[in-house]
Amino acid sequence: MWWIWISPTFIKLFTPNQIAGITIFPSIILESNQQKQDKTFINHELIHIYQQMELFVIPFILLYYIEFFLRFIQYKDAQTAYRNISFEKEAYANETNYNYLKTRKWFSFVKYW
Repeated sequence: MWWIWISPTFIKLFTPNQIAGITIFPSIILESNQQKQDKTFINHELIHIYQQMELFVIPFILLYYIEFFLRFIQYKDAQTAYRNISFEKEAYANETNYNYLKTRKWFSFVKYW
């Protein structure tokens, strides 16, 4: 199972300003307690938990940052690069489908490359 931590300090120190949460298996670290009640936000982060379980954590992180770097070269904009990372595209596309994780196939993020 996963754990949800509230750590505004961690979020502010280790992520860009617009990021409100980060998932590092098996934890979801949030900026505020209100985010725990946001079903869509939590579902988005749970999709990242599944992605990290598939790839194991370190390879996931490496692929995430390599893809971000390549997308940044492609788009020359950090926000656009972030939104076009395959892991994020899968999570954003399915964050409002609360049954997605019940039917999600392994390595589904590949469809979003």
